[in-house]
Amino acid sequence: MTKVSRYHLALIGVAVLILVMSVVRVVSGQNDITSSGTFNAALLLAVPIGLAGLGGLWAERAGVVNIGLEGMMVLGTWFAGWAGYQWGFMAALVAGLIAGALGGLIHAVATVTFGVDHIISGVAINLLGPGITRFLSEVLYGEGTRAAAAGAGITTSPAMSSEAPEPSLPLFSSGPDWLGSLERTHWFLISDVAGILRGLTHEVNVLVILAVLLLPLTFFVLWHTAFGVRLRSAGENPWAAESLGVNVYLIKYVAVVISGAFAGLGGVFLVFISTKYVEGQTAGRGFIGLAAMIFGNWRPGGLAAGASLFGYASGLQLRSSGAVTAFFLFGAILLLIYIGTKVRALLSSGQPAEMVTRGAREYNLIAAAAAGTIVLIWLWLTVDKLPNEFVFITPHVLTLLVLLVASQRLRMPKADGVRYRRGEQH
Repeated sequence: MTKVSRYHLALIGVAVLILVMSVVRVVSGQNDITSSGTFNAALLLAVPIGLAGLGGLWAERAGVVNIGLEGMMVLGTWFAGWAGYQWGFMAALVAGLIAGALGGLIHAVATVTFGVDHIISGVAINLLGPGITRFLSEVLYGEGTRAAAAGAGITTSPAMSSEAPEPSLPLFSSGPDWLGSLERTHWFLISDVAGILRGLTHEVNVLVILAVLLLPLTFFVLWHTAFGVRLRSAGENPWAAESLGVNVYLIKYVAVVISGAFAGLGGVFLVFISTKYVEGQTAGRGFIGLAAMIFGNWRPGGLAAGASLFGYASGLQLRSSGAVTAFFLFGAILLLIYIGTKVRALLSSGQPAEMVTRGAREYNLIAAAAAGTIVLIWLWLTVDKLPNEFVFITPHVLTLLVLLVASQRLRMPKADGVRYRRGEQH
């Protein structure tokens, strides 16, 4: 399949999703499904996950498993809060990047130089990050310190002395709020598109713009530069790359340090949103970012889709607990579309023999999808409001389900997590 056709398929997929969301909004009466507030919240929630996943992408494309993203994000949050209250948002940005990069450097030293198991090293960093930051908080934010006088506590830093700007993107947000006016009409599809565009363009944090730009930049560097080819070859077959003169050790170090910097940047974003460091504010986003990267098949575009999915589910949950039940109808419609594509593929397969060969597995999938559709429609008709506990875990459950479906087409780098030693053949 050509790049052009993939691009067109992606656009068609987005259009179909917006159409389905519009149908669900009209049928369920839950306007928050496509409101600008929901999509603005989704964008803010997706960015730290996407940045953490981008960090995992750089490391794993070079053959280093990085489950220490959570610990690196924690380091980014603490140092961003510490520098931000003293010198403003630019200092917070630099400090968080450096702190995350240092976490990546520790991981690189352990895994690349000393050959420590990648999982063990990542777990150690996830323990080390919160431990170091708690120690620093007790030393620098305790009673009697200058930070404590400025409003710090053992679990929080003082507020940043200056905040990051939040510009509105031109064209969509300049002049009268015409997108907001269209959104409030609640017209089918038109108001939905207006709400989505307004939520993604109105008063966007400058770090959001930076994070979005990092996705195409990563794709260009890893897939369209000589450095990117060398980095990906280190993750596929480092011994073959070594035979061609690639310094595999250096490539892995650079990739893992960049990985840590991206995770730290995700932590900086959380500080920008809350205007200060708060202990535990990462809330497992490093692990979710890793899941989003796997869902995206170790590619930036897929990673963006995975982070957006989790961000949207979380944003909708925050905006309206009642709208979460509309997911039942949304899922039922998607399953019906899936059944239609499977039936069409079977009917167009041509030869009866091929239909018999593929039939058993395909029919089982169709039957399971049909059963799921019936259950989801029944839940949508009978459940008015989910308990708060179920609403809270909805994004996590949705992420697990999507990963389960996507697992059939995943292909990780062949040498991901493999211990590399120069001159040795695996």
